[in-house]
Amino acid sequence: MSFGGLGFSVSIYDVTSIICLRPRLSGGSSYRVTATAMNTVGHSLLAHFSDVTLEGTLTSLIPNTIYAIQAEAIDKNGIILAETQIMQSTPPDIPVIDQVYSKLRNSITVEWRAVPGATSYLLTAQDGDSFIETVVTNSPGTVMGLKPATLYRITIRSTNSGGKCQPSPFRKAKTVLAAPVLSVSSHCDSIAVSKAVYTAAGFSVSFMRSDGLDRMLKENTTNTSLIFTNLDPGTLYTIKSYAWNVNGIPGDDFTYNQRTSPNAPANVRVAFNSGALRAIVSWMPTEGALPYSVTASSGLLKLKCKTSSASCMVPSLQCSSEYYVSVTAYNDAGSSKPTDAVSLKTIPRAPVNISIEEDEPGHLLVSWSSVNFGDYYAVFVKSDDGLEVPCNTSHTQCHFQSDCGFTYFIGVFAYNKTGQSPLSDVFNYATGNSVLPSAVGAGSPWSGTARGTGRLSEVLKRVEQKLRRSAAAPPRPAPCRLTALFFERGREQQRVILNISAPCSPEIKNISKEALSVISVYYQSNNEEATYIVTARGEAGLWYCTSSGYSCTLINLPCGSAFSVSAIARSPARQSLPSYSVPLETAPCCPNDLIVIQVRQSVTNISWSVGMAAQTYVTTLESPEGQTKCHTLQNYCLLGCITCSTNSTVSLKAVSEAGLTSRCTLQGYCSSACCPSGVKLYRLGNNGIRVYWASEENNTDLHGLKGSFTCTPSSGLSRCDTTEIPCGDVYTVVLSPVTDKGPKLTFCPKKIYSGKSYISLDDVFLSTHVRWLKCNPKLCE
Repeated sequence: MSFGGLGFSVSIYDVTSIICLRPRLSGGSSYRVTATAMNTVGHSLLAHFSDVTLEGTLTSLIPNTIYAIQAEAIDKNGIILAETQIMQSTPPDIPVIDQVYSKLRNSITVEWRAVPGATSYLLTAQDGDSFIETVVTNSPGTVMGLKPATLYRITIRSTNSGGKCQPSPFRKAKTVLAAPVLSVSSHCDSIAVSKAVYTAAGFSVSFMRSDGLDRMLKENTTNTSLIFTNLDPGTLYTIKSYAWNVNGIPGDDFTYNQRTSPNAPANVRVAFNSGALRAIVSWMPTEGALPYSVTASSGLLKLKCKTSSASCMVPSLQCSSEYYVSVTAYNDAGSSKPTDAVSLKTIPRAPVNISIEEDEPGHLLVSWSSVNFGDYYAVFVKSDDGLEVPCNTSHTQCHFQSDCGFTYFIGVFAYNKTGQSPLSDVFNYATGNSVLPSAVGAGSPWSGTARGTGRLSEVLKRVEQKLRRSAAAPPRPAPCRLTALFFERGREQQRVILNISAPCSPEIKNISKEALSVISVYYQSNNEEATYIVTARGEAGLWYCTSSGYSCTLINLPCGSAFSVSAIARSPARQSLPSYSVPLETAPCCPNDLIVIQVRQSVTNISWSVGMAAQTYVTTLESPEGQTKCHTLQNYCLLGCITCSTNSTVSLKAVSEAGLTSRCTLQGYCSSACCPSGVKLYRLGNNGIRVYWASEENNTDLHGLKGSFTCTPSSGLSRCDTTEIPCGDVYTVVLSPVTDKGPKLTFCPKKIYSGKSYISLDDVFLSTHVRWLKCNPKLCE
């Protein structure tokens, strides 16, 4: 530092000396330097330098003190030739290192007592000829960028505006081993860990669920691989590992998150849509799985679909095929085993190779080829006057009565438990002309004027023979009435009256639901003195009712069932043909049970058993605060916006594919106590944590890799202290309200405490590395 016009150079070297450099001044024989402390009374130092000396030292200065420094040039007669003055501060005192230690592979931490007047500190780590410096403002300070498992000489210098003090006496410290390099693989219920680090004598591996819900597993080993078994599928686990050297000093640690592969989904259900030839596959979701894959296999053919929900549509199925449907769950760890295959038989193909033969007059034989997966067949024969006659059979042929002079339209369906095939090709068959239809007689499905001509005697003879055969045959349904036949020969006209009468078939006009299992059927007919029998036929069984009016009530019909409803009219002599059938579906069955579980502060999971014929469900949770609703295909639902400590009402409605509904369940539900608010964490010494909250009493749980701890507060207090916990660890702090009954809540927001700060998790796992700071190594095990 130069000052004045004399060209003197004055500089501060350390806390106790000032070095003055000067060029020779013409005529000057000596120099005098005076340093006076500005804030200390009576402290002045004086030094004389000869003309030969080029530099001088003024010692015994006070550290961190401002001095007035005056320099004078004197000739041989003692006369002052020139003088100048400057204000200069001395550097702070030399710090004393208390301790040095390494916790990470690339750093060494230094602790020292503060030095008055120091504005910063210069830390130096030296390894041979190389060194690394770091400037910090206070203790402790850490030198970063070091090499693992390396011995360093550590010094510290305090600084201020006056400069840097002399280096402190050095201390030696060695950086710890580098963290092991982990290689992790997982299965459904196990995780394999292998590791590598050079110069390590052994390893320590800590293992626990990331949500802290289970105990921690810890293994110390000299092996380089470990397998943890009996784990929960689809669950995220945290693995922490470090190595130690031959002196047992632990090295840097490494934290790794690994999820186990999921379980196979459960309760796989397959719903087949025969009209669109596709299947809807649904299942119960499994923990930690996303997405899912559905495979439908039939021989070499494989159809697949992927989804992130709990159902998937498999399109483009083929008729008369059997598919084996399985579901596989995936996550980032791998896949589950496929579920046990569920067999799905599609509807049959339409029958082919249909042939129609009139094996004898008045009888038609319809035959066809058998169809794969066809359990039975239905043949419909409709004459050109509108009369339709069905035939149901498990064989491949059907017999029908026919009349001459008619055209018949014939089609065949195949059926199995899955449903009805498409209609076969429709054939028409025309019978030959005759004087009378060949089927005229009691129960004949024909009326009208005969087609063709002939002698009256031949006509009457054939009618008489037909009537005799009909009388001898068992009674069978007949049309309403056959009143007269007209035959014309020349100008003569004769009428033959056949007294063949039976009730007319009723026509079903409407079906209405009177109650949960009560159905009223309304029909129309012009019969006199007839009794009506209404029949509901389905897989669940046969139900019928009898009435003499124009409606009939079926009772005790089972829920979730499909029926075919028809009616007949019966007189003392005969009964009519059945009416056209009308399909009927009863409302879906209600689930047998309803379970309500609160999974979050504001989220409730409602689940129920599957109701027969129910395709969707509507769940409603209503409280004085409002209403929340969920419409789902599954047998569970998550309802949000739930207010804590509130009485609510839960209701469930089942809806069928046809839109029929059943209001099933109405029950009371009280949400859980409110999670704490205003949570704050404080450090108590080196191994204690105080948890404070602003709400009612709460239980406190601390989960760390070195152990789990529970604290129950004293009555009336809004804090809880947990002491004697291992330092140098990361703790997940979970608070739950104190209740008289019920399990401890596990869904309240969590906080991670590192000794220096805390981080709110709120159900999000934070994979960051945090530590207690200022941990005394002598207290850590």
